[in-house]
Order: sequence, then structure tokens, then C-alpha cells
Amino acid sequence: MVAAEKSLHWAVDKWLAPTPSMPARVVRFCHRASQQQRYVCVQALKPAGLLSIFFFRHGDGSWNVFPPQAERPAMNGYCRTAA
Repeated sequence: MVAAEKSLHWAVDKWLAPTPSMPARVVRFCHRASQQQRYVCVQALKPAGLLSIFFFRHGDGSWNVFPPQAERPAMNGYCRTAA
């Protein structure tokens, strides 16, 4: 379970600070099961203009403004002893 401070709602509140008079809305989302990738684009109208931010879902369930690090190939070596 994701802690409240890592939820999408928390991230949107933190970065866009929506209000009833200037709400935020999801305008785009993507879920690619094959690549285990999820993101949403959220927009809010601000006094300076329209602000759009992409939020990316990480493997631990948290949402961040940066994409998760790609998994890289890794080698696992171990030593066998002769019996």
C-alpha cells in the first residue's frame, strides 16, 4: 500500500496546488502492462497560464515527476567449490 504522501492525489496537490476556482484535471494517461509503465498528464490553469505536469508511477506504487529508472541487465556471479 502506498503511503498518503506518495499518492497521485498528494503529488498533484504538491505540484499544482489546485483550488475550486482553478482545478486540476487529468488530460492524458497511459498504462503499458507489457513495459510495466504508467503515467498521467495533469493540467491546471494558473494566473500565468496553463501548467501541465507528467506524473510517473514507480514500482513501489509512488507517483513522481521523474520516470522510474529503467531496469538494466545485471550479472550475478558466485563461486563454486569443488567437492
